[in-house]
Amino acid sequence: MARLQDKVAIITGAASGQGRAAAVLFAAEGAKVVVSDVDTAGAEQTVQTIQDAGGTALFQRADVSSAADAQAMVNAALSAFGGLDIMYNNAALWSGGNIDNRVTELDESGWDQIMNVNLKGIFLCCKYAIPALIERGGGVIINTASVAGMVGSRQASHAYSASKGGVISLTRAMAAGYAREQVRANVICPGGVDTPMIAPILSTEQRAERFASAHPLGRMGTPDDIAHCALYLASDEAAWVTGAIFPIDGGYSAQ
Repeated sequence: MARLQDKVAIITGAASGQGRAAAVLFAAEGAKVVVSDVDTAGAEQTVQTIQDAGGTALFQRADVSSAADAQAMVNAALSAFGGLDIMYNNAALWSGGNIDNRVTELDESGWDQIMNVNLKGIFLCCKYAIPALIERGGGVIINTASVAGMVGSRQASHAYSASKGGVISLTRAMAAGYAREQVRANVICPGGVDTPMIAPILSTEQRAERFASAHPLGRMGTPDDIAHCALYLASDEAAWVTGAIFPIDGGYSAQ
């Protein structure tokens, strides 16, 4: 039997990159997937890819920093599929020096923008998803953080790092707080994954090679590297796993 047969999953940030890879993989493993993003065209392409392969998916546009959007996203899953088993909070904002920087150069508006998506967004999605998970007798929360939330870096992205550290702490708190209701919460901390989000820092072959070589395994990650960890956490194989931090980073955090 498929590993997620008849499960219902919401995946945010699923228009491209890690979210799209997870949505396609989850659907291939039997899940009914709510594909969510602010990028309508990309998300609809994800849905089409799933449907072309014989899977089940629908698109629900959501800005995760909006309580109304987060609630509507969960309601869409309940209305279409009758329940919710997996909440995969993958949506995130990273823009390097465009809005983020070292704290002494960082504008308050940039700080707020990143926190609203990366941390508040997970709070809001979980606020509305957890009652639905409990209604099913328990379920799974998977949150995407980053190695930037675990280790310091010379990269001038202090708001991003702080937001991802917050995701780790929030995940562990929820794992403890909702364990008796059989809600499992775990966090994935990717290293450098080759996705559109980090394309600006890979603008030359030299920069791409330097970025890849920072990882002991000598390459950047792929969206599928992250999706397969998420699949494990979503499946019954991880039934005794909660409050855990999974660095999927080619050995970056081990240095």
